[in-house]
Amino acid sequence: LLFFLFPGTDVGVSGGSASKENAAGTHIIAQPSLLTTPEPWHLLVTQTPAKEKAKEGETVVLNCHFNSPRRPSLTDLMVKWYKEDEKGQMDLLENNVTVLPNNSRVFMSGDLSQGDASLVILNVTTSDHGIYFCEVTLPDGKVVTGDGTKLRIRRALGLFGIEESIGTIIGVVAAGIGGVVVLIIVLTPQLRRCVLCMRQGSRQ
Repeated sequence: LLFFLFPGTDVGVSGGSASKENAAGTHIIAQPSLLTTPEPWHLLVTQTPAKEKAKEGETVVLNCHFNSPRRPSLTDLMVKWYKEDEKGQMDLLENNVTVLPNNSRVFMSGDLSQGDASLVILNVTTSDHGIYFCEVTLPDGKVVTGDGTKLRIRRALGLFGIEESIGTIIGVVAAGIGGVVVLIIVLTPQLRRCVLCMRQGSRQ
């Protein structure tokens, strides 16, 4: 009986080796269904530039772009922006919406369908300095964060039009004070000698 069986031939025989053949065939056919298992998400989030400078009152755009071989559904894609500075972490935008109360200066301007989640800050102030991070959450819950953009704000001093960053201003002032202290220490012995010379001269 086995000699006359060919692949694809319907055999109305139950039990025996024919059933084993059909069982094996069913197992082989079921294997390709395993290939339909969803592949894991792969996402790359890029922030540019790594460092940004701006003057008080200017508008700043912090770029954030992402790409994935599998385009996620926009309804399932969540973008978050947060800032880190000496005070800690502050959330600026969650679930694609600004979370700062009574704040219309910070908002997302990018087109998510094009992989753009850039952030805009209007009329920047010195309080906006810090490191900004763009975070994208995929439909499967995976979170990918960019490397961050460090923002420094330059302040106008109003003195001969000088504009410098806050950090530079503090450094210059500290260096100036240190220099004055050093001069006082160095010159004090010489001043004493001059005073003694003048006293001796007046006595003569």
